[in-house]
Amino acid sequence: MKKSIGWVLSLSLMLSSLLGASPILKTKGPNGNSATSYKDITISKDQETQIKKKNLKAALLLHTSSDFTNSIKLGVEESFKKLGIDLVLTTDAGFDSNKQRVDIETAMVLNPDIIITLILDPVSGAVALKPAIEKGVKVVLISNLPKDFKHGKDYTSIVTDDLFGMGEAVAQMMNTQLNGKGNVALMYHDANYYVTNQRDQAVKSVLTKEFPGIKIITSKGIANPSDAEAIAGAIITQNPNVDAIYAPWDSIAEGVVAAARSASRRDIKIYTMDLGETNALDMAKGRNVSGVIADLPYELGSTVAKVGALNTLNIQTPPFITVPAIKISKDNLEEAWKESLKRDLPKSVKRALLK
Repeated sequence: MKKSIGWVLSLSLMLSSLLGASPILKTKGPNGNSATSYKDITISKDQETQIKKKNLKAALLLHTSSDFTNSIKLGVEESFKKLGIDLVLTTDAGFDSNKQRVDIETAMVLNPDIIITLILDPVSGAVALKPAIEKGVKVVLISNLPKDFKHGKDYTSIVTDDLFGMGEAVAQMMNTQLNGKGNVALMYHDANYYVTNQRDQAVKSVLTKEFPGIKIITSKGIANPSDAEAIAGAIITQNPNVDAIYAPWDSIAEGVVAAARSASRRDIKIYTMDLGETNALDMAKGRNVSGVIADLPYELGSTVAKVGALNTLNIQTPPFITVPAIKISKDNLEEAWKESLKRDLPKSVKRALLK
C-alpha cells in the first residue's frame, strides 16, 4: 500500500486493452487496492468538534465546469460548512493542465490546509502539487493519480466512481433494450485518462464476455468532443446496420445525437455516461438517447471533504474509495436526476416528459 505505484496506465496499454486484452473484472485502485465504499467514510461528533476547533481552510480545484462538477462542489461546500471549514477558493481549469498548475499556485497563496482536485495530467500535476505536500497540505484526489504519488505520504485518498460498474451498466442496458441482439458501435476516449479508459474498457469487456448476441461492429477513438458529430457521422455512413452507439461521456453524446439526426436515424439508440440537460431532453422526448449511466457526484464531493477533514486529525483514510452508479432511462429520468445531482429536473426536460 505504501509502495510507489504506476496506477495511471500508458495510452498504449489502455488501447491494447480496448482492442481485446483480458477484461477487467471490477474497479481497482493503486496497487490493485479493492474499493472502499463512500458509506464507510464517517466523522464522529467528537471528531467534528476537534475539526471545528482547528479553523481550517480548503481549496477545491476542479478540472472543468459541468452539472457533474457543480454537484461535487455542492457536496464539498455543504460538508465543509457543517465542519466549520472555510472554502477559500474554487477554480475551474477548463480541461487545461497549464491552467490547473496556475490554480494550484494561486491556492497556495491562501495557505489552505486541504486541497481537493482532479489532476488532468499525471506528470505536471505531480510537480505542481509537490510544494503543497511539502508544506503539509492534505491533498485529496478525485479519480486521477499524479505520477509516483504514494498513499499516506503524498495524498490522503482517491475518491472516484465505480468505473467498471458504470461500463457494465451500459452493456446491460444495451443488451436489455436491444432484446439481446444487435449491432453496436463503440466510441472510446483516445487519451491516457484513467476514468474514461476504465469505463470504456468495461463496456467492451462485458459486451464481449456476457452478451454474445450483441455484436461490436466498429470501435472508434475520440480525443476532442468537438469531433463527435463527424466521427459518429462516419460510423453511421460506413455501418448502416448499426443499432446503437456508445459515447464515452455526455458532451460527446451530444455530437452523436446530432449525427443521428442529420442522417435521419431516429432508430439508433445512444448510450453514454454522466447527466446533462441536452441529452436528458432528447431522452425525455423519446428520441435517440436511450440510456445514461450516472454516478453520485454530490456524495463524491461530500466524501472528499470528509477525507480531507479526517486527515487533518492524522486519521489515515483508505487509498481508494468509490461511489456507485445508477442506470437512467426515460422511465426513471426525473427521480434519477435528483438522486444524482441533488436538484430538480430542468423545467424544459420536465415539460417534455409530461407530453
